[in-house]
Amino acid sequence: MTDSPAAAGTSSGSAPAKKLSSNKKLGIISLAMINVAAVLSLRNFPTMAMEGWGMIFWYVLFTVCFLIPTALVAAELASTWPKAGGIYAWVKEAFPGDGSFITIWCSWVNNLVWFPTVVSFFAATLAYAVLAPALGNNHIYMAIAMLACYWGVTLFNFYSSTKNSTLLSTVGTFLGSLIPIGIIVVLMIVWLALGNPNALGDPTVENLLPSMNMSTVTFAASMILVFAGMEMAGYHARETENPRRDYPIAMFIAAAIICIMSILGTLAVGVVIPAEEISLNAGIVQTFLSMFTHMHVEWLVIPVAIMLAIGIIAQLSTWVVGPAKGLLPAAMTGDLPPIFRKTNKYGMPLGVLVVQGIISSAFAIAMIAIPSINEGYWILTAITSLINAVMYMFMFAAFIKLRKTKPDVKRPYKLPGGKVGMWLVGGVALITLFFAFGVGLLPETNGVSYGMTQTILYVIGMLVSVLVIILLPPIILRKLKKPSWKPSDEEYQAWIAEDPE
Repeated sequence: MTDSPAAAGTSSGSAPAKKLSSNKKLGIISLAMINVAAVLSLRNFPTMAMEGWGMIFWYVLFTVCFLIPTALVAAELASTWPKAGGIYAWVKEAFPGDGSFITIWCSWVNNLVWFPTVVSFFAATLAYAVLAPALGNNHIYMAIAMLACYWGVTLFNFYSSTKNSTLLSTVGTFLGSLIPIGIIVVLMIVWLALGNPNALGDPTVENLLPSMNMSTVTFAASMILVFAGMEMAGYHARETENPRRDYPIAMFIAAAIICIMSILGTLAVGVVIPAEEISLNAGIVQTFLSMFTHMHVEWLVIPVAIMLAIGIIAQLSTWVVGPAKGLLPAAMTGDLPPIFRKTNKYGMPLGVLVVQGIISSAFAIAMIAIPSINEGYWILTAITSLINAVMYMFMFAAFIKLRKTKPDVKRPYKLPGGKVGMWLVGGVALITLFFAFGVGLLPETNGVSYGMTQTILYVIGMLVSVLVIILLPPIILRKLKKPSWKPSDEEYQAWIAEDPE
């Protein structure tokens, strides 16, 4: 793709800079909550709970091999290059050609496929809130609830500033994620104290170590990216008072909260609901309902389900806005049609929000059209994991390359350990991602035996689907690219004036 339409060194007027300065409201807690809202997904707890006690092994492994490396690398990249676009800007420093565009394209298009899985969780949770769990299997209800949720969040961001969007992420994460997890952990303790059975069984060494068969390995590969999103706050680097100081601190706070809360929340689901009875879409609220029913206060599931729904909306809002903003720099260099750089007075990318809303709605309807919603859920999860893996491969490759090509650039936060630390962290992450991508192409067996022909066809279908999603649109855009896609010098310079670097 191309570089800027105007010289990057062009000086800018003072007015845009002053306007930006007055809008920089994000501090350490706000940045941390953006990442917690993006990554801490109660939606993943039921899936992980199906692994029994072995899920602790996977959570720890995912934390060591992916969450911590992503937090460390993103902290260095964001504090050194706190530019618009987050991961796009970081990769562009290392790979100024097509690499940066493919990276942000993966980040954005991944969400188009992923959004339906989030809103399906919202719809199923809402069904429990009105005490009609059967609605979770009603395709008409699911379609209406999913589309209403997605477009409601999109419209909210149409008319909101970054400050209001971040407020929703912060409040929604506390109210809809952290507090419900705290409640469910307390209820788990009470459940066990009252002598109720533990569906997980005893935490013996045998139970704590997962069985290593093809089904388990395939599952692990698809869930390695359960902690994806730690780079999300990087999209807001320009909107912080001191990104070089605040961003690294916020990353470590977020990582600790995410890991601890994920383990405790998943344990609660696994203790109460037997693995074979767990609903992938509504396992969390299903757990609350079982606990409350046993304690004869089942009416409490309504306020809890409402809290969970708020948390889902907060997470959805974070992902609706973040990658959409990340796509804006590519639009400002003329790599995308003009609609992609259309913003409102708050800097929200209206054009991107509309386009992604239409595409995500189509994916949501397609997911519902599949006879088994759980089957559609698994297919979309597998596709998003593969696309995510490609994006993170670029990020870690950029980190290693920048250490080599730009060693003298001052890094306010630098991953410790010198070259050894660089290769250890970056190498472990890249190996993990290549493993996730390779094994992620295989079908999730779930006890079903697939023949060689079926497996080969599935792998080919998944690989082709991912390559088409990742590569075909950029190729088409390159062919259709016109000089008119570039913004005017005045528009570009006004946008560049907002970049702190």
